[in-house]
Amino acid sequence: MIRVPAPAKLNLFLHITSRRADGYHELQTIFQLIDLFDWLEFEQTEYSSENDAIHIDGLNSVELQQNLIYKAVEILKPFAKAQTGLNIRLEKNIPMGAGLGGGSSDAATTLIIVNQLWQCGLSIDQLAALGLQLGADVPVFVHGRNAWAEGIGEHLSFIDLDQKQYIIIKPECFISTQQLFSQKTLTRDTKPTKFCAYQLKPSSFGNNFEPVARSLYPEVDVAMRYLDQFGTAKLTGTGACVFVEVTEKMNVSEVLNHSPYKAYLVNSLNESPLIQFKV
Repeated sequence: MIRVPAPAKLNLFLHITSRRADGYHELQTIFQLIDLFDWLEFEQTEYSSENDAIHIDGLNSVELQQNLIYKAVEILKPFAKAQTGLNIRLEKNIPMGAGLGGGSSDAATTLIIVNQLWQCGLSIDQLAALGLQLGADVPVFVHGRNAWAEGIGEHLSFIDLDQKQYIIIKPECFISTQQLFSQKTLTRDTKPTKFCAYQLKPSSFGNNFEPVARSLYPEVDVAMRYLDQFGTAKLTGTGACVFVEVTEKMNVSEVLNHSPYKAYLVNSLNESPLIQFKV
């Protein structure tokens, strides 16, 4: 049995800079990995060609064929040199529909581990390219590094970020990303910027989805108003989670204890703990 982590991420800002002819949106963002983890356990079993022998436990609310972990396994099958059956158990700690990248991180962890278990021999760059088929956030988790991202999120420039703590609140709602993108009021033409500009004044960098999310989901507005008392609250991804950077003057336990919704205290990561993992 192999037990490995899948870290969450924050988007420290998220700008939409244009809309492409194919309907996808060009964006700029910073991915910050954090120490909120899902955990995955992998157990190899006897392989039979009569059934795919892939069993996943821990996310029964999602149909198997729609499960990103299952899709990650399927995408590796053509490269397997030592294919086995797999029992995969997921310990889900990263809330779903939260903008924290839990599903993408689970998929990335699966790609990394099964690549080794099945002796696929694929490089990290090759795994990241395959992961992009599963979701725009998957490549950054495969690489396991904090990154400045452009394109639809797949063009990554790895960056060093200062160690910080964050308080995250998960409002009691599930946000439809498709619904947010469909809103006519969504800003889609933010002027492109540079990492050095972010470094000079990070508090001025926001999330284009925030006003739309606050309007459509009152719970997000409540969480933002609460955290704005203590710092500059921000939405991560398309939500629903909002977060604020911890400062020295902040009474962290008070902020956590009086939160209107479930709250997390997390630390930033320089890199994913999975980056050095070898089966």
